[in-house]
Amino acid sequence: MKILVTGGTGYIGSHTVVELQNKGFEVIVVDALFNSGADVSGKIGKITGTKPTLEIFDLCDREKTADFFKRHHDVKGIIHFAAHKAVGESVEAPLKYYRNNLGSLINVMQGMMDNNIRNIVFSSSCTVYGQADEMPVSESAPIKKAESPYGNTKQISEEIISDTVNTGKLKSIALRYFNPIGAHETGLIGELPIGVPSNLVPFITQTAIGLREQIRVFGSDYNTPDGTAIRDYIHVVDLAKAHVVAIDRMINKKMKNDFEVFNLGTGNGYSVLDVINSFEKVSGLKLNCKIVGRRAGDIEKVWANPDFSNKELGWKAERNLDEMVASAWKWEQELRKRPEK
Repeated sequence: MKILVTGGTGYIGSHTVVELQNKGFEVIVVDALFNSGADVSGKIGKITGTKPTLEIFDLCDREKTADFFKRHHDVKGIIHFAAHKAVGESVEAPLKYYRNNLGSLINVMQGMMDNNIRNIVFSSSCTVYGQADEMPVSESAPIKKAESPYGNTKQISEEIISDTVNTGKLKSIALRYFNPIGAHETGLIGELPIGVPSNLVPFITQTAIGLREQIRVFGSDYNTPDGTAIRDYIHVVDLAKAHVVAIDRMINKKMKNDFEVFNLGTGNGYSVLDVINSFEKVSGLKLNCKIVGRRAGDIEKVWANPDFSNKELGWKAERNLDEMVASAWKWEQELRKRPEK
């Protein structure tokens, strides 16, 4: 059974391809390689024994996207990751985010409609909730004004999907996930942003390995126990497995509504300093940290109520914070051993 994974050489996408292949799915990846490398498909092949098919092009190119779907009209489901994802950058370059994140989704969905492909799992985000009034955040929490253009593209994307689902021509599951960290246990794939990382954990590991001079902690005056922002960190493999559950749910017609939404998190909130302390504990290293001002677009605190996902999907995050950061540190160390890096 063939599944298309857009953005499948990226961080979450690559781990999801591994889990799909482990479950026997045939996977085809489309990626523009804006924030990843073509060599990732080979590393996936080393883990699973099967190198996924990779086509390299920009899904914002309407003609190339249409041609792809004509050639692969037998795809049974799509997992759509392809998007720019840095909150801070989206504040600085909003048009880049609206053009890419919305344009690619529209082209993919048009390809689905034209070729009678009905199932799409959408990579959404807890940013759709903005700064929620109550913690933990459940799926029934109101969608508030987004704090960043990135978050707004996720809100608008869900609206586009919902409106299209209402035509009766496709079904969708939106997975709103919290903060993925960690890496595959083999150390072969993990989070490797091009340029300076915008996410906390790769910045921590790159500082620990000597690539960065220090970690900047954005804000120490939030209304949290230690003054730093709180997030619900989830291991990327736990997250990837939820996508496989979702695509299986669609294909086997287990959905209870044509458009379903699930939060993916652990239900635990950890501050920036909690993560730094956890890393120092598992690595035995002392990090060079500097407190700086808040970063535009960041919310104060958010963590999930995963009860609905746990019950309805039969899925649950399994790894704790120390296991998450330890796997990220293993990935960083293995990465720097390889001659190509």
